[in-house]
Amino acid sequence: MSNANPALTVSHPHPGKPHPILRFFARLIAYIFHPLFITSYVMAFLIFFHPYAFTGFDPRIKFFRFLNVVLCDALFPAFAVFLLWRLGFIKSMHLRTEKERIIPYIIAMIFYWWTWNVYKNLSDSPPISIHFLLGAFLALCGGWIANIYFKISMHGIALGGAVMFFILFSFTDSYASGLYLSISVLAAGLVTTSRLLTGDHTPFEMYSGLAVGMLAQFIAWQF
Repeated sequence: MSNANPALTVSHPHPGKPHPILRFFARLIAYIFHPLFITSYVMAFLIFFHPYAFTGFDPRIKFFRFLNVVLCDALFPAFAVFLLWRLGFIKSMHLRTEKERIIPYIIAMIFYWWTWNVYKNLSDSPPISIHFLLGAFLALCGGWIANIYFKISMHGIALGGAVMFFILFSFTDSYASGLYLSISVLAAGLVTTSRLLTGDHTPFEMYSGLAVGMLAQFIAWQF
């Protein structure tokens, strides 16, 4: 017979689930580094912080170049997913299944292609920005193809592309700093951990996403 005092008994969370606080921060990290935001983050760095990429540009031109990226690569695709959800074409804006991701992938590919095409046809666009935007578009194409076979991580694709961009940036740009590469690797590690903690992806889905994003950026730089 147990002599333990019931009042002193400590209830522990289910061993298969992380603590609610950990889940909260994991979700928060996933939202901060949402796949649709990563392109805008990198382009903000190139437009506003890199001293040479957009040097000599009027501040208003910089703002509108950045606004173009935010609208086409973040807000418009997000709004399209919202409409698909409200019209009943998908069950959730979280896109939890491969089937739900098919149309959003195609919509995002169209907008990302448009952004890259606009920058490519502007004669004053720095080549580094064109390479990155092409890589972002190719990463979506790779994710869409992979999605036919399994649920690949869109967070992994986006962060993998950012990491490879800063790796290539470190070898080719005189302004390169290990700080930017370290920040991108740290972000990728945090996001990967958070997605695994919440059980949204398996390790294979996360690592394959990182691989697709990195390969897409590498291919884009070859052009």
